[in-house]
Amino acid sequence: MPTDGGTKKTVLVAFGVALVCSIFVSAAAVGLKSLQDQNKKLDRISNILQAGDVDYADKNPEDIFNSKISSVVIELSSGKVLTEKEYTEEIKPENFNIKEISKNPEYTRRLTADKDLAGIKLVPEFMIVYQVKNEQGSIEKYILPIYGKGLWSTMYGFLALDKDLQTVKGITFYEHGETPGLGGEIDNPRWKKSWKGKIAFNDSGERIIEVIKGLVDPRDEAADHKIDGLSGATITTRGVDYTIAFWLGESGYGPYLNKLRMKEEAADEKI
Repeated sequence: MPTDGGTKKTVLVAFGVALVCSIFVSAAAVGLKSLQDQNKKLDRISNILQAGDVDYADKNPEDIFNSKISSVVIELSSGKVLTEKEYTEEIKPENFNIKEISKNPEYTRRLTADKDLAGIKLVPEFMIVYQVKNEQGSIEKYILPIYGKGLWSTMYGFLALDKDLQTVKGITFYEHGETPGLGGEIDNPRWKKSWKGKIAFNDSGERIIEVIKGLVDPRDEAADHKIDGLSGATITTRGVDYTIAFWLGESGYGPYLNKLRMKEEAADEKI
């Protein structure tokens, strides 16, 4: 039977070991933070390039991003592109963090229930938009950050539109907590590929794309703007559909896309 002194010594040794371990763990966490942040940045960049159908195979994605992608910050309610003089430190393109902005009361407004299709409650006043440019500097695609509620999580991703502002060029989800094998199939390359070439808007600028329950019948006249639902994941499927509907609507990028359309129409009239 241990003496009181033996018990104290055991406790002190255990405490010392725990203290040393905690110091090592803390030091490792601090030391790895910069590496973790860089990996998150590269993952986000890779998802932007994938959504925009920009090839970066065997290349540094950051180099391709810097050479082919430009960024603008827009005011969602008006669709206006901000000038550099209107930037605050938080909404500069290089600092823009969607998760932080979406929780900051200074940069968000509350949605009414009938407007909150994506289930996000608060919508940012400003959002970043990525533009894919060709070698001549002309914009070929627009990559729009999107997020909304699934079954278990908020799903964060990117949706890319062609310069015609109608055709989908790609979609990715870079962060979510949906069920693997069910709602988690939003990561499935085959499902993501099925979005490419789908029609998001009709000629009048009305959103027509939708994610349906079940499979799209190729004989359906509306097949060009319908996406297969995820098998066994009705709520996640509905969440993706509502998320797309929200961000392509009047509370999302609608005003910005309408301004782009009017700009294109004015340019066509001058030709």
